[in-house]
Amino acid sequence: MLEVDDTWYVRPEGVSDSHTAGGVVVRKVGDQVLLALAQEKIYDDYVLPKGHVEFGESVVGAARREIGEEVGVFDLTLIEKLGVKSRLDFDKTEWKITHYFLYITTQQDAVPTHEEQHETMHWVPLRPTPKLFWPEQQALLQEHQDRIEAVANRV
Repeated sequence: MLEVDDTWYVRPEGVSDSHTAGGVVVRKVGDQVLLALAQEKIYDDYVLPKGHVEFGESVVGAARREIGEEVGVFDLTLIEKLGVKSRLDFDKTEWKITHYFLYITTQQDAVPTHEEQHETMHWVPLRPTPKLFWPEQQALLQEHQDRIEAVANRV
């Protein structure tokens, strides 16, 4: 299994930028806040939905498209930008700069449309913070957990 260590977060000289976008998608069920997470086909761990910003596309537009493709959630209300995280891509050939946004949804049933990489999605409780494949995604959730919960509880 692939080990993600600190070397993924040190930019080597000569590695080009790659802009990606995605989001934290939450919905409220009773008193619980649930996250929409993608399941990697080749690993058991979850990931936040995100992907490349296409030519001429805004980062917000890319985030919406990628969320739809990777977790099948299209009914999205943008709340705010949560931040930017950077690391090497999966092949360690590009420096991935990912813009993350917070979205609220009432959509319950969802099926990813990008089945080559993510064939299933799961609604997972925000607390305790779920184990994610990428440490920076887990850190993003932990950094903003109170804010995410407060926003979800207002809906």
